[in-house]
Amino acid sequence: MNDTNIQWHPGFVAAMNLELREDRENLTFCKEYNLNTKPLSIDLLIIQKDAAATVSNEIGKIFRGHNIMEYKSPGDSLDIDVYYKTMAYAALYKSGGETADSIPANEITISLVREARPRKLFQYFRAQNYSIVNSYAGIYYIEGAIPFPAQVIVTQELDSAAHGWLCALSRNIKEPVAQRLLELTKNLTEAGERNFADSVLTVMLKANKQMFHKWKGAENMFEILMELMEPQIEAMLKEEREKAIAIGEQAGIRIGEQNGIRIGEQNGEQRGLYTGKIQGTIDTLRDFGLSESDVKSRIMEKYHLSPLEADNYLSEITTPKIPFQ
Repeated sequence: MNDTNIQWHPGFVAAMNLELREDRENLTFCKEYNLNTKPLSIDLLIIQKDAAATVSNEIGKIFRGHNIMEYKSPGDSLDIDVYYKTMAYAALYKSGGETADSIPANEITISLVREARPRKLFQYFRAQNYSIVNSYAGIYYIEGAIPFPAQVIVTQELDSAAHGWLCALSRNIKEPVAQRLLELTKNLTEAGERNFADSVLTVMLKANKQMFHKWKGAENMFEILMELMEPQIEAMLKEEREKAIAIGEQAGIRIGEQNGIRIGEQNGEQRGLYTGKIQGTIDTLRDFGLSESDVKSRIMEKYHLSPLEADNYLSEITTPKIPFQ
């Protein structure tokens, strides 16, 4: 299931900048390159300034003058239609040169990037008598009667030591790989590279919440995270607090409505239900680990309470818990 809060594509662009950093002087990165008008845009176009130069990174060995990359985030399909769409993008790009054939077809490549191996797409290639050449771990060249040289990059099969930035775009990253990226980030001195690393690490942490919470509970790891990317971590913590508040409020109201029946017998049904909602919300927000100040501000906003009224509710003995039905 996709999480719309995770910005996979910007993370991919950042990861590719870091993957190809040794050759960046000869490469121009154009993210979401418009072929015409939206939604016809290429995820990432990489132009070699010197088309004859060789890219040192395995991913770029296939590169020529103009290199089109289509990225699929985890859970998205990479099927035959995506393949043909990318080929169509390449054809449109070729036809959009300033003069006729100013972009030769043999100077264009396409790269399809996905975490898991696209088995059905590979089956289609074989059925069409295309050859699938596993040139490097996780990198497959598609050879045969196709318009442009093509490769499929399966990030979960890449060598994580050599391609950690791309491997980080996963919901199942291994902790040693993630820790190594933190160490690599420490050694990045250029502001642009640090920004790219922050983008990748943010995606990694959002997609691997269990690991993030483990690190958050480990003082030394949390200090490293805050040192490297304090604004991003603060934003993630704020986002988690807001989610907890929303969940806690809904659950609290549900509990409060049930508990309000009991309280209503003592204080009058309408007032008891209202009180039960507030107290149930307080109990649940506390269960989610929110601070007393966060709980206070939330019930003041939700129930239009004064600071004194909120303090009175917070000081009351919590109502007995009633399990969710």
